[in-house]
Amino acid sequence: MNVSAVPPRIAVVGVSSLIGEAVIDELRVRKIAYAELHVLDDERNVGHPVDDDEGAAGDKRIAVGDVAQFDFSRVDLAFFCGRAALAERYAEAAAAHAWVIDSSATFRGRADVPLVAADVNFAALGTVASRGIVALPGSASVALATALAPLHALAGLARVEVATYQAVSGSGRGAIDELAGETVAMLSGKKPKGRAFGRQIAFNVIPQVDALGADGVSREERRLWEETRRVLGLPGLAINATAVRVPVFFGHSLAVHAAFERPLSAADARVVLQRGKGLSVIEAESTAEFPTPATLALAPDKVYVGRLRADLTRDRSLNFWVVADNVRKCAAHNAVSVAQILVNRSR
Repeated sequence: MNVSAVPPRIAVVGVSSLIGEAVIDELRVRKIAYAELHVLDDERNVGHPVDDDEGAAGDKRIAVGDVAQFDFSRVDLAFFCGRAALAERYAEAAAAHAWVIDSSATFRGRADVPLVAADVNFAALGTVASRGIVALPGSASVALATALAPLHALAGLARVEVATYQAVSGSGRGAIDELAGETVAMLSGKKPKGRAFGRQIAFNVIPQVDALGADGVSREERRLWEETRRVLGLPGLAINATAVRVPVFFGHSLAVHAAFERPLSAADARVVLQRGKGLSVIEAESTAEFPTPATLALAPDKVYVGRLRADLTRDRSLNFWVVADNVRKCAAHNAVSVAQILVNRSR
């Protein structure tokens, strides 16, 4: 099909996941035109209704179809939404016919698959033809790279130290239910079960996201530095990361300490960040003072930066705080932005 002539035919795979739901919302909010919309998932979710207020045919609700039975030659664009098992099984077959935009970790480490944060390295999409796979970085990597990119362009990054405080929604809907259930249980004087993370998450902080390797580094920490280096085009950048799970439903937060090759004042950094794509800087004198997950992170289209200040212990170094909605901004918004670039480029 020639997508330059008519709007694309779209499939959303894993539509019952948090990211899948957010992609549907993003398509609707941004009024993305499409000729057809197919909502797909595994057999457990087949038949469930999904709202389609913006559908070309005027349908209000459509039923979830079985991805195992779907013919991907029927679409031009397929969003794979967060579930690695679905991407592992169906993404490459879909990519034989369509653009596949995958938000899982399945293809992020493959050199032949572009890894794209639309606000940072959209030029990487130049290697994608009329079909094929595009991998999306993890949410913390998207937030970090978005904040670092304009600073690197101005002063050259030398080293990054980062601690991430990651919302439970990064582990899916079951983790959200776990936090809610544990909170209610503890406020009722009951003992939490701690199923989702192997220990209590309510009123707690867990210094581990994903499995630990033999060297003590978690898979999330390793992904964070590998993905950020690749998105920024800095394979040798020194990044030291600690990933922490916190009892927050939505919104990852990052404490960032960055060292630069050239002098960079906090005032100059603030100016370049204010001009950065996909960024919003919260000034200390503003009514917001600084971004938090429960407030500004819920605005879906920005990565927020605050607490920007010089590192008084090191030359050419800055400290700052970053917050972004991990599901909407860093996953769904990024996915739909990548799709828009591909579709617009073909016209």
